[in-house]
Amino acid sequence: MKNQNLYNKCTLCPRNCGADRNHKQTGVCGVTSQLRVARAALHYWEEPCISGTNGSGAVFFSGCALHCVFCQNEPIAQGSAGIDISPQRLAEIFLELQEQKANNINLVTPGQYVPHIIEAVESARRQGLRIPIVYNTGSYEKVDTLKMLEGIVDIYLPDFKYMSRQLAKAYSKAEDYPKIARAAIAEMVRQQPKPLFQWENLTREGKAPVEAVEGAIMTKGVIVRQLLLPGSLSDAKKIISYLHETYGNQIYLSMMSQYTPLNEVPDFPKLNCRVSKHSYKKYIDYALDIGVENAFMQETDVAKESFIPDFGSGEGVLAPAKKE
Repeated sequence: MKNQNLYNKCTLCPRNCGADRNHKQTGVCGVTSQLRVARAALHYWEEPCISGTNGSGAVFFSGCALHCVFCQNEPIAQGSAGIDISPQRLAEIFLELQEQKANNINLVTPGQYVPHIIEAVESARRQGLRIPIVYNTGSYEKVDTLKMLEGIVDIYLPDFKYMSRQLAKAYSKAEDYPKIARAAIAEMVRQQPKPLFQWENLTREGKAPVEAVEGAIMTKGVIVRQLLLPGSLSDAKKIISYLHETYGNQIYLSMMSQYTPLNEVPDFPKLNCRVSKHSYKKYIDYALDIGVENAFMQETDVAKESFIPDFGSGEGVLAPAKKE
């Protein structure tokens, strides 16, 4: 139960809301300290070096500190959807996903449960977990909280949503997001300063890692995602420029066109449409012009609701029924 007292007067995230989550108060994240998971299953729509052909073992946690107005995982971000489980069950889920040949364990929006996650990963590793741990986050993370994950997380998969404080305030009520995200990503790169890959289906006891991405699976490193939002091309360019100038080939960029308006956002009419092919081409051309080499790019027709998992079924969360 190491670090469980951190849920008392919780300051795990930059909101610093001080909720006593151990005594059933909900934080800004929308959840108490009770571990809640909405889905745990193989996921095939991440970057190629994360999903590969076997899939990524994605575990979707309930709750989120950001609550972006355009959130595509809204059913779980508010904390209302999901199934309550123990850290011991979470460790079992990791092992079950490994048994299903997942390339990694992909922790999706996990920041509100860091103490539980550390406990579950350590337990699962004692029981034979050997695939990488991916920390999939919106980057609204405290550096001190991320430091707790050193030695736990192998791959960081953060978003960089905004460079503009105004956009961050309008869309996520987090005017400090740009500063927080820059510091968080710097800590992630400190922990994982060199991307490493290996061929799919090899365990850590297999051949030595390769330093190439095509046809290989990442085992260490940082991939920063940047979702191009409608009307935000200028801000997106600033993010790409900052990341390239700061980290160069230490990191991979994932330049995403998949924004999908699920519900009308009356206060922000720009968000009620998809990104145009023209805007995304200008975005990619800009990255190439400034010398970006390590980047994943998307086709502009990937903005589909079908890519968003069904969070209502609780797939993979409860223990499978024992055979008689």
